[in-house]
Amino acid sequence: MTRLSYFLGIAALAAVTSAQAAELPAEIKQAGTLKLTVNSTYAPMEYRDPATNELVGLDIDLANELAKRLGVKIVWSETPFAELIPSLQTRRADFIISGISDRASRRETADFVDYLGTGPQFFVMADNEAKVATDLCGKKVGTTRSTSFPVEIEKWSKQNCEPAGKAAIQYVPGENSIDVRNQLKQGRIDAAVQGSETLPYAQTQEAGKYRVIGEPFAKGYQGIMFRKDDAALREVVTEKLTAMIADGSYKAVLDKWGLGANAVAQPMLNAAPQ
Repeated sequence: MTRLSYFLGIAALAAVTSAQAAELPAEIKQAGTLKLTVNSTYAPMEYRDPATNELVGLDIDLANELAKRLGVKIVWSETPFAELIPSLQTRRADFIISGISDRASRRETADFVDYLGTGPQFFVMADNEAKVATDLCGKKVGTTRSTSFPVEIEKWSKQNCEPAGKAAIQYVPGENSIDVRNQLKQGRIDAAVQGSETLPYAQTQEAGKYRVIGEPFAKGYQGIMFRKDDAALREVVTEKLTAMIADGSYKAVLDKWGLGANAVAQPMLNAAPQ
């Protein structure tokens, strides 16, 4: 994305929130409900609490607060990550807020209101001998197949392994972040990649088991994903999210989940760098 288009996106959202208040689409207002679906394997963004089996997470808290401000209830459903976008396209979901990254390839049929900084990050088992990321060149590295991370790993490998005369990273696909971590614990892969927002939680839950290597090796944003023909819904959600940022409730949710550093200053439209 160019700098100009980035700022145009911000300007477009600013215009929405400074104009007359956006209206919730009539069918949602009349029903009094939002249909939202998540992939509940991506803690701390959305997951089932092992103690209560309750659906919890940062995205769940943000969505619940948005719904409260919109005056509607949420009807939650769950689906594999690969089915999130189809669920939006087939209108099984009104929008997607489920740890999904803003990517150019996804913008052909959807728009993203970006609300959280993210980036892929390498991690290994604590006893792994790798000290720096280039120690992973030639090694098996796993990540979730349906994310942007396989492409980011390949790009990083070409930029860092090949110029150093080292073998390329061997990408190994996984179904979701839990599957990838299990592969790592079972020794089927040497390292793994997840979004930087998930690793502090994983380290807390399995203390001393994992070690992060380096900083995130690409910059991106997670976004609330809308169908392109649902501009009205996108605008009213953006308006409420902007208000949450202004009054501190957005930051409070992020701080609750240990991700205050991933906050954005304001919602951004299709702003992730490519």
